[in-house]
Amino acid sequence: MHITALSGTNRAVMTYQRSAMCSIAILCSLAPLALGFSPTRTLINGHFTVNRRSQVQRALHLAKEEESSFAGSEVPTDWQDQIFSELSTVIHPDLNNDIVTLGYVKNLSLDELTRQVKFDVQLTTPACPIKEEFKTQCEELVNNLSWTSGEATVEMTAPDPARIGASPNTPMGLSQVKAIIAVSSCKGGVGKSTTAVNLAYSLKALGAEVGIFDADIYGPSLPTMVTPDNDVVEFVGRQIKTLEREGVQLMSFGYVNDGSAVMRGPMITQLLDQFLSLTYWGPLDYLILDMPPGTGDIQLTLSQKMNITAAVIVTTPQELSFVDVERGIEMFDTVNVPCISVVENMAYLEIEDKNDVFDEAQMKDALVKSLLDNGITEEKSTNMDSLAEELMKVVKTSLGDHKQNEVKQLRIFGQGHKKRLSKQWGIDHSFSIPLLDKIAANGDGGTPYVVEYPDSPQAAVYNDLAGTVAREVVKLQYSQGNSRPTVAYNSDEHLLEISIGGDKNEIESGTLAPVELRRDCKCAACVEEFSGRQILIPESIPDSVEPLSMTPTGNYALSVDWSDGHKSLYPYRQIRSLLQSRNEENQKVDETITMST
Repeated sequence: MHITALSGTNRAVMTYQRSAMCSIAILCSLAPLALGFSPTRTLINGHFTVNRRSQVQRALHLAKEEESSFAGSEVPTDWQDQIFSELSTVIHPDLNNDIVTLGYVKNLSLDELTRQVKFDVQLTTPACPIKEEFKTQCEELVNNLSWTSGEATVEMTAPDPARIGASPNTPMGLSQVKAIIAVSSCKGGVGKSTTAVNLAYSLKALGAEVGIFDADIYGPSLPTMVTPDNDVVEFVGRQIKTLEREGVQLMSFGYVNDGSAVMRGPMITQLLDQFLSLTYWGPLDYLILDMPPGTGDIQLTLSQKMNITAAVIVTTPQELSFVDVERGIEMFDTVNVPCISVVENMAYLEIEDKNDVFDEAQMKDALVKSLLDNGITEEKSTNMDSLAEELMKVVKTSLGDHKQNEVKQLRIFGQGHKKRLSKQWGIDHSFSIPLLDKIAANGDGGTPYVVEYPDSPQAAVYNDLAGTVAREVVKLQYSQGNSRPTVAYNSDEHLLEISIGGDKNEIESGTLAPVELRRDCKCAACVEEFSGRQILIPESIPDSVEPLSMTPTGNYALSVDWSDGHKSLYPYRQIRSLLQSRNEENQKVDETITMST
């Protein structure tokens, strides 16, 4: 019996009904006795009949157990409110709000007889990397309520994919795609397609519905990297049906045309437009868009036509590649696409630091010889071999930790630029993928690396990347406008006025002197990249410096042109940190003045 709410009168009626049901069950059990059935077991057709008296006793025992198990713990009239109160302590780390306020708790019910609580937690994406933590926390909170059975059932669900923020010009085949993730690089040969494929299959492993679209018409890579279950291209009505491998939807120009695409730019753009319009993807949580290299017309057309949700930039550790990362970020910023992560591919080579392994037989002979040389003869020690073996154990134990082969990372292309990406562009999520022969071999063999080696350390990095993409997309789709600080320059007061959060969710506000922000610039001209040593001399910046223009860069940073000719890029978290420090200092000053008066 499931209920949604009970008043005191209804509970009394239900209690009476439950007692009546127990009485009826007992009478039904006694009925065979009244009709003359023997209470003892009787052999009929090779089987014993049920002992009716034992059955009655068991029914009475179970009825007493049921009444006593919840004795003194009646279901409260506000049982729903109590459950919601407990669940409101579960905070979504990306949206900074509890799951009750977010409306994630669905289909709450209580079984009056067993006291078992059941409900669903509907997350924004099936690929949520912390859904199991949510489930465990919800179960523990509800089970701690004294009036429940302690066996709550929580189902983790997600809504069907539906395009969020899709423009009216979105192609019909993409109408049921929830998020489009562009995997891009500004030059070829850095492992962009390898990253796109393994990211897609890692998202699939998290439980999402995923597709891959190879947008490189000149040099399609997907047919080589992923062999579909069935490579026959079919049409459904007037639309192209996607191919499939391991549940991931696939489409590439290479699947429909074996030859080379020898075409001029405008023809490629038209072909790509037709490809987008004719391919039917169906309901997808994520469509991974393997972008062609560069920042030209094709890339801009894709960004505008497909209404891309976010971008992942792929690069290598060289300085030249970092320049390309900057170009890629600027290109996506032009079309208002935030870059949520950078993958540093071929970042290092894993090599074993091999230690010399000693020859046990040779060491034993050397120990025996040493003992003999030191005057310990066979007459003094009747068991020379045993003594030598004991000494060997001591040596092996003391050297055991040092004799294990250690894996070292040889960064053959340099140390990379993670710190600069974080400080200068505010991109905190960067991942390093090693130069590994198996990753390359799987790319050439048609089976994604994470599919063949799901438990490898490298697959764990791709899984972390997938989890980061899922969480960042949630932030972009469900909390836009709440995380970007508003910065305005008041020329009359010569102050920067800053507020964090939107009008309804303001967290903190205050002011900064322009010179404070200018002196805190972290660009390569102001701070040494690898050591973090400040190159800029703070005193060289006059107090009169002021911003000439301030422009948001994506969803992560603010670009400022200063009156001294310098251009700075400030991650929003850096602005928040400065504001919080200033407000804390102001508060201490106010407290000091109050105490002195």
